[in-house]
Amino acid sequence: MRSAGRDPLSLALMDARNNTLHLFAQYQHALEAGFTVPRLANVNPPLWELGHVGWFQEWWIARNMQRALGARCAPAHTRLASIEPNADRWWSAQVPHAMRWTLDLPDMANCRAYLLDTLEGTLDLLEKTAPAGGRGEGGDDALYFYRLCLFFEDMRGEALVRSAQTLGLALDKALQEAFTPAPMALRDPLLIPATVWQMGSASGVGFAFDNEQAVHAVSVPEFEIDAQPVSWAQYVEFVGDGGYDREELWHPDGWRWLQGQAAGEGRRGPRYVDQIGISSGAVIQNRFGVPRRMQGSQPAMHMSWWEADAWCRWAGRRLPAEVEWELAAHTAARRGFKWGDVWEWVGSSFRPYPGFVPGPWQAYSQPRFGTHKVLRGASFATRARMKTPRHRGFALPDRDDLFCGFRSCAL
Repeated sequence: MRSAGRDPLSLALMDARNNTLHLFAQYQHALEAGFTVPRLANVNPPLWELGHVGWFQEWWIARNMQRALGARCAPAHTRLASIEPNADRWWSAQVPHAMRWTLDLPDMANCRAYLLDTLEGTLDLLEKTAPAGGRGEGGDDALYFYRLCLFFEDMRGEALVRSAQTLGLALDKALQEAFTPAPMALRDPLLIPATVWQMGSASGVGFAFDNEQAVHAVSVPEFEIDAQPVSWAQYVEFVGDGGYDREELWHPDGWRWLQGQAAGEGRRGPRYVDQIGISSGAVIQNRFGVPRRMQGSQPAMHMSWWEADAWCRWAGRRLPAEVEWELAAHTAARRGFKWGDVWEWVGSSFRPYPGFVPGPWQAYSQPRFGTHKVLRGASFATRARMKTPRHRGFALPDRDDLFCGFRSCAL
C-alpha cells in the first residue's frame, strides 16, 4: 500500500474507516451506560479518539491547500475551515491530554456522521487525482497525504484495541481469538553473517515515514539472534530465578521504575499477568477483561523495555541492535526468522537517521528522538498493510500497555 495508486487507496481508506467503526462498536457494546472511561496516561476518551481520526484526515487532505506538494507541504500553513465548526477545539492534536476528558464532545451519532462526511470528502478529492505515477499529479506527491492518513487510521485502530485491553473491555469472541498471538515453533538461534546493510527507505519511491529516511550504509559484524521472540516458558524461568528481586540484573533507571511499581500495584511479572506458576510454568494473563492461560510457546507480552533488558542480562544475552533486527527480518525469513505477532523492543534508542528531514507531520517523530526506545516488527493487532521490516515504532521504555515482546542476541 505504500506505493498504491488511486483506486487501491480508495478501497483501503474505506476499509480502514469500516475497521475503525467496527472496533468502536465494541466500545459501544461494552460501555452501555456511556463512553466514560478512567483518565489514564495512555488512553484517550473513546469519543475523542473517534473524532480525532476524522479530524486528522480532514486536516491533512480536505483542509490542506498544499496537499499536492506531498512531503514538501509547509506544516503550519493556513488551513481551510472544517465542515465541523468545533473540530479544532474538540479533536486537534494540540488539545492537551488531560483536557480531553472535559470537552463538550458530540454524541456517538454526530461523531459517526463527522467520520462519514470527512471520508466522503477525502474520496471525492482522491478521485480527482490523475492515476499516473511519478512525482507530479497523481504520483507520490499527490498521493502522499492519502497514504499518510490511511496508515494513521490503521495505527489508531491498533490504539483502540490496545485501549480496550487496558480498560479490560470485553470483545466479541471472533476478535478475542484474532487478538491472541499463536503458539510458535521454537527454533534454534540464527547466525547472520557480516555484511554492509542499506538501512532506511529511499525518498521518491512510494510512501515512507520521515523517521525511516534516508538510506544509509551500516557495517554489521556477524551476530547470533533468536529465531522468534522470547516465549512465556523462557520468561517464567527468569521470574522463578528471582529476576524481579535482583537489582544487579536491572539498569539503574529500570530498577527505579520497578521499585515505583512495587510501591503501588506491585510487580512480579509483565503487565496484566494475574498469576505465574513457577513450578508449573502456567501464566494467567488478563486478556480484554478475561483471565486466560497463556501457552508456554506463545510470545511473552506486555513487558517494558526495562523488563526485556533485565531478562537479557539474566540470560547472558542482549537486545538486538535496530539494524540487526532489520537485517535478520529481511534476509533470514526462509531460515525461520519469525516476526509480526508482537512488537519487539530492540536495544537502540530512537534517533534520526543521517540526513533526516522532518515531514509535514512534525509531531510524529522529531519530539521523540533521544528519549524513546525503538520497537520493530508488528503485532497481531497491526493491519497487514502496515507490516514492513523497515517500519520504526517507538515508545518510552516504561510502556508496557503495548502488544510488545522482545528477542535476544548473543553477547
